[in-house]
Amino acid sequence: MYDIENYYEAKSVEDAIAHLAADEKAEVIAGGTDVLVKLRAGKDVGCDLVSIHEIPELKGVDRLTDGTIVIGPATCFTDITNDPIIQERLPYLGEAVDTVGGPQIRNMGTIGGNLCNGATSADSGATMQTLDATLVLQGPEGSREVPVTEFYTGPGRTVRKRDEVLIAILVKPEDYIGYSGCYIKYGKRRSMEIATLGCCVRVKLEAVDAKQAEAGETGGTQDSSTTRREDAASTEQKDAAGSPALPGAGFSLADVRIGYGVAAPTPIRCRKTEQMLKGMSADDPAIYDIIATHVEEEVHPRSSWRASKEFRVQLIREMAKRALEQAILRGIGKGTPGAGDFLPVELEGKQKMRETMTQDTAEVARTADGGKDTGCGKGGEHHA
Repeated sequence: MYDIENYYEAKSVEDAIAHLAADEKAEVIAGGTDVLVKLRAGKDVGCDLVSIHEIPELKGVDRLTDGTIVIGPATCFTDITNDPIIQERLPYLGEAVDTVGGPQIRNMGTIGGNLCNGATSADSGATMQTLDATLVLQGPEGSREVPVTEFYTGPGRTVRKRDEVLIAILVKPEDYIGYSGCYIKYGKRRSMEIATLGCCVRVKLEAVDAKQAEAGETGGTQDSSTTRREDAASTEQKDAAGSPALPGAGFSLADVRIGYGVAAPTPIRCRKTEQMLKGMSADDPAIYDIIATHVEEEVHPRSSWRASKEFRVQLIREMAKRALEQAILRGIGKGTPGAGDFLPVELEGKQKMRETMTQDTAEVARTADGGKDTGCGKGGEHHA
């Protein structure tokens, strides 16, 4: 029915690379959720598929002794979201990939495929940008490391060569320890939807000495101080009117990272805006004016059938403010800055739903078996 010449299940990374190198028509796949989509669009017609889906060393999440988190590129989205290391250390990444498609897609689709497709709408793209992740590629000539910020070359294009395989995604400890974050996706539907826009904001909070705060010495870099004062002036009337207190009192923004998807031809970081926010008080109303005003200067949205450029600009401004506020709230959620043990409300709700479904299934099984425990209840596992 579909024009695929051959399908080969690689037994190892080396095996996959050998087949890719020997066959100019061969393309690597992992979850394979985009294969039919591409074929229907007339892409990859007549190709040979080399699957890396069953290679064990490409799956799972690990944390090395130096703190580096290693994510296997063939790990499916569901496993990313539910992984204890992700939930403890990178909950915003689990939050992002849990918005991909529906349960069936998340059970098959992989984080490596999400990145290697090169789509600006990839839900993992914006978060990976803020993590400064490193992608390890291996091919016939050996392996090489590529910063994710240098991985994309254009819409649907990356620096990965056809005969290279993504073998690991690395996140260094200095890029996640002490940070909290939030990913927000906008789409016309709550699920089964490609992002109209995606935004990830991560912050690293630092406790501010009371005397230093009174002296007003918590400003950031000297280069951006003038701009900050100008932006802050626009908020003085709001403060005078008695606006509600903002989160983050007693903390400053030691670091801020802002990433977008669908705001440019590729996932993008807003580094100039990040620098302007560094060092500012976390409860300063001006930070929201700054992020809304200046991210717009760094992005390059376009009009498409999903949304106009003007609407995307509005989303870019509003989503940045909301994600920043949530990142700060999560950073002070237990009285100390940083994420670490934060489980997003959305994921917590889904986890409770899964637990309830498992308990209901166990009850049905016990009833059908005359009240005997079948092992599907608490402490057991149910396979649908």
